Amino acid sequence: MEQFKGFPAKSQFTAVPNAFFSTLLPQISDIAELKTTLHIFQTLYQKRGYPRFTSYRELLANKSLMNSLKDEEALRNALEMATKRGTILHLALEGDGKAEDIYLLNDEPGRRTMARIESGALKLDGLELKEPALVDTEETLDIATLYEQSIGMLDPITSENLREALQTYPESWIRDAIKEAVALNKRSWRYIEKILENWTAEGRGDGAYRGDSKKTDPDKYIKGKYGHIVQR
Repeated sequence: MEQFKGFPAKSQFTAVPNAFFSTLLPQISDIAELKTTLHIFQTLYQKRGYPRFTSYRELLANKSLMNSLKDEEALRNALEMATKRGTILHLALEGDGKAEDIYLLNDEPGRRTMARIESGALKLDGLELKEPALVDTEETLDIATLYEQSIGMLDPITSENLREALQTYPESWIRDAIKEAVALNKRSWRYIEKILENWTAEGRGDGAYRGDSKKTDPDKYIKGKYGHIVQR
C-alpha cells in the first residue's frame, strides 16, 4: 500500500454534522456504507442552489467512490443500509420512462424538501414520483412546510418560535391553530401563538379542530391582556 503523502496546503473541506460522529458512526460496521455516506456528504456539500440532492446515477459516476467499492451491487446495498439507518432519505422518481433514485440528507431542509416533492408542491425538472401517494398531504407535511404553504415564508425568528412551540404544545394543536388562523384570514405567527395560549388557558373541549369560522369570532384571540401585540 502506497503511503499517503499528506494533505496539501490549501485543502478544501466538507462539513459533516457532529451527530454523525456521536450517533451514527459508532453504529456503522459496513465499510461500503461508511464510504458511500461520506461521499454523499461531500456531494451534497458541493451543491449550490435549491433543492440539494444527489442521484443514483451521479453516485455511480463518481470514480473515487466506485473505485473504493467492489461493484455496483455494493453501492446499492450501501444506499439501502444508509436509508434504513435514517442517514439519508430516498425518493423513487421517473423521467422519460426511466427510473431515477434521488437521495437527500435526513436533516430539516432535506425532510422539508422531500415533503414538498411528495405533496406535489415542488417539481423537479423532468422527474415525477412513480406512484404519487393518495393521502391527505396536509397531514403528512412537516409543520414548517405547512406553515410556509399556509401562512408565508419562515424567517429565522419565526423558525425558532416554531421549534419552541413544538416543545410546548402537541403537534396536532399547532396544525389546528394554523388552520384556524387561515380560516379567519389572520395569517401571522403571533395570531397562531395567541390561539395556542388561549387553548391552553381555556381548554379545547375534545381537542378536535372544528374549522367553523362562522361560529368563531375572528377577534377573540386579540381581546385581552396581550391583544395589543397580536398582528392583525
